Amino acid sequence: MAVTKTATLTIRVDPDLKEALKAAAQAEHRSIANMIEVMIREHCQKNNIAIGQLSESNQRRER
Repeated sequence: MAVTKTATLTIRVDPDLKEALKAAAQAEHRSIANMIEVMIREHCQKNNIAIGQLSESNQRRER
Protein backbone atom coordinates (compact mmCIF):
# COMPACT_ATOMS: atom_id res chain seq x y z
CA MET A 1 0.00 0.00 0.00
CA ALA A 2 1.40 3.40 -0.94
CA VAL A 3 1.92 5.89 1.86
CA THR A 4 -0.20 8.96 1.25
CA LYS A 5 -1.01 12.12 3.13
CA THR A 6 -3.89 11.61 5.53
CA ALA A 7 -7.15 13.55 5.29
CA THR A 8 -9.12 15.17 8.08
CA LEU A 9 -12.67 13.97 8.69
CA THR A 10 -14.86 15.90 11.12
CA ILE A 11 -18.07 14.20 12.24
CA ARG A 12 -20.72 14.60 14.92
CA VAL A 13 -22.03 11.55 16.76
CA ASP A 14 -24.30 10.82 19.69
CA PRO A 15 -22.32 11.07 22.97
CA ASP A 16 -23.19 7.45 23.84
CA LEU A 17 -21.81 6.30 20.49
CA LYS A 18 -18.62 8.25 21.15
CA GLU A 19 -18.21 6.57 24.54
CA ALA A 20 -18.74 3.15 22.95
CA LEU A 21 -16.11 4.01 20.34
CA LYS A 22 -13.67 5.11 23.05
CA ALA A 23 -14.25 1.85 24.94
CA ALA A 24 -13.71 -0.22 21.78
CA ALA A 25 -10.50 1.68 20.98
CA GLN A 26 -9.16 1.26 24.52
CA ALA A 27 -9.95 -2.46 24.50
CA GLU A 28 -7.79 -2.86 21.38
CA HIS A 29 -5.10 -0.37 22.49
CA ARG A 30 -5.88 1.92 19.54
CA SER A 31 -6.52 5.61 19.12
CA ILE A 32 -10.08 6.61 18.29
CA ALA A 33 -8.96 7.66 14.79
CA ASN A 34 -7.27 4.31 14.19
CA MET A 35 -10.30 2.44 15.52
CA ILE A 36 -12.56 4.29 13.07
CA GLU A 37 -10.17 3.51 10.21
CA VAL A 38 -10.08 -0.19 11.14
CA MET A 39 -13.88 -0.32 11.36
CA ILE A 40 -14.30 1.35 7.96
CA ARG A 41 -11.76 -1.00 6.36
CA GLU A 42 -13.51 -4.05 7.86
CA HIS A 43 -16.90 -2.80 6.64
CA CYS A 44 -15.55 -2.20 3.13
CA GLN A 45 -13.89 -5.60 3.00
CA LYS A 46 -17.08 -7.32 4.21
CA ASN A 47 -19.17 -5.48 1.59
CA ASN A 48 -16.72 -5.75 -1.33
CA ILE A 49 -16.09 -2.01 -1.46
CA ALA A 50 -12.72 -1.19 -3.00
CA ILE A 51 -10.47 1.25 -1.14
CA GLY A 52 -8.02 3.43 -3.01
CA GLN A 53 -9.40 2.75 -6.46
CA LEU A 54 -11.47 5.87 -7.06
CA SER A 55 -12.00 6.92 -10.63
CA GLU A 56 -10.37 10.13 -11.82
CA SER A 57 -13.72 11.94 -11.84
CA ASN A 58 -14.40 10.98 -8.20
CA GLN A 59 -10.95 12.18 -7.16
CA ARG A 60 -11.58 15.56 -8.78
CA ARG A 61 -14.93 15.88 -6.99
CA GLU A 62 -13.33 15.20 -3.60
CA ARG A 63 -10.80 18.02 -3.95
